[in-house]
Amino acid sequence: MTIEIINNTQQDYSNLKLESLLAFGMSEMDLNPDCDLNLMLVNEDEMTQLHIKWMDELGPTDVLSFPMDEIEPGFKEAGILGDIVLCPSVALSQAEKAGHSFEHEAAILSMHGLLHILGFDHAEPREEKEMFSLQESLVARWKK
Repeated sequence: MTIEIINNTQQDYSNLKLESLLAFGMSEMDLNPDCDLNLMLVNEDEMTQLHIKWMDELGPTDVLSFPMDEIEPGFKEAGILGDIVLCPSVALSQAEKAGHSFEHEAAILSMHGLLHILGFDHAEPREEKEMFSLQESLVARWKK
């Protein structure tokens, strides 16, 4: 399982242990251990550019997912999952508003990105309940 963390910000986020979190999530989703995943940490300007280009929405967002191969939970072949792009400054703001730690918010958003790559969505209320419950459960069970 190859998980590459690319930090395009000026801050050190290695204490978040997001590689460990994503490896746990991939294992829990019963993926082939030879699947590859990238997580990119970006500033608000870079996230805004991506948000406009891919979602046609202004301003930065917290996380974007870019799936590559069509991989779903239980996928038994090696493959490239894709890229998760996380904006830590937006995550920090959201954590403060939600009243929990930045570390928890970054973990939730990273897991959210992974679940999107695996085909989960939250467009409908039933889907939202399933996806958000799963991401919270995975983060809660993850052993740092």
